[in-house]
Amino acid sequence: MLEAPDRSAPPGVAVPLIDLQAQLTTIRTAIDEAVSDVIDSQRFVLGAPVEEFEARIAALVGTAHAIGCASGTDALLLPLRLLAPEDSGRVIVPAFTFFATAGAVHNAGLTPVFCDVDEATFNVTPESLERAWTDDTLGLIPVHLFGQMAPMEPIMEMARERGAWVLEDAAQAIGASQSGVGAAGSVGIAGSFSFFPTKNLGAFGDAGMITTNDGDLARRLQEFRVHGGLQMYHHDVVGTNSRIDALQAAVLLAKLPFLDGWYRARRSHAARYLEALGDVDGVELPATLPGNDHVYNQFTVRVRDRDGLRAHLSDNRIGSGIYYPVPLHLQPCFRHLGYREGDLPVSEALSSSVLSLPVVPELDEEQIDAVIFRIREYYGTP
Repeated sequence: MLEAPDRSAPPGVAVPLIDLQAQLTTIRTAIDEAVSDVIDSQRFVLGAPVEEFEARIAALVGTAHAIGCASGTDALLLPLRLLAPEDSGRVIVPAFTFFATAGAVHNAGLTPVFCDVDEATFNVTPESLERAWTDDTLGLIPVHLFGQMAPMEPIMEMARERGAWVLEDAAQAIGASQSGVGAAGSVGIAGSFSFFPTKNLGAFGDAGMITTNDGDLARRLQEFRVHGGLQMYHHDVVGTNSRIDALQAAVLLAKLPFLDGWYRARRSHAARYLEALGDVDGVELPATLPGNDHVYNQFTVRVRDRDGLRAHLSDNRIGSGIYYPVPLHLQPCFRHLGYREGDLPVSEALSSSVLSLPVVPELDEEQIDAVIFRIREYYGTP
């Protein structure tokens, strides 16, 4: 049982949703040394830091290969280009997630088919995938949203039975795992990770990683990211330019030893919210699937009168975020696919009610208690 927060007086501390400056102060020496080494070497594209970071991520995820690329979006797009070279077919993606998941499918020449999600975990389910299945479904992209893995065992079974591939969107879930299944990014044909600065493991700009146990796919990805040729000026295929910079790899390597501690802090903050907000009428807490090791890239709740609560928090110097205000099937750019309001009711309801609370590792108990106090105050719960 966690110690209950002191609700006798309103805390007056500021609580940012994200505070990269606070993180930097705790790791500045390691970062400066890592960046300085790359600058001194004057080798900025691929090279030793990238190779070491790829090896470390492969070991962390539990795959034979990890291939660095320019962004989390490219970490989806590159394997899609190779898994579906005919540039046709349908790929099922959740409607409630970041745009890049569906955007990469479209930019690979494929058609995104949107499915609904579970209202408690925010992730796809076998049932929601089943409802979206068509005869020309090539693959599935389950998203491990907010740091929790989707139920991969039945998803993989469904895909195997129907001859489809599974590409895991693990952009928010590095380090997450599922009992009896493995780590995020190790289960499907490939896993895609983002190191956008605000991720649990964030670069100083864009960077991404693809993980796989398929040696042939790994070789093709390594080739594809350098214009389709592993030997300079010799191109076996028409590829693209999507390489992780040595500077970004060095930054991420410097941050990697801190990751476990950051996870522990995020889980501690989440546990405090779960303990203190469970009796608040107007707040629905997220669920964690049994056997899941959640890494809380976000701590997201469903709330009544979201705009009012968000304004109340802001007035009291507490940050919050909305991930995501418009489900993908209702985005104007996908209007031609024919979806209408009401088609995916859970995703639509979530988009109008979710709110993400501060959960970054650098927050202290007083700050978490301030968030709890203001939420309870807004809903009239003493």
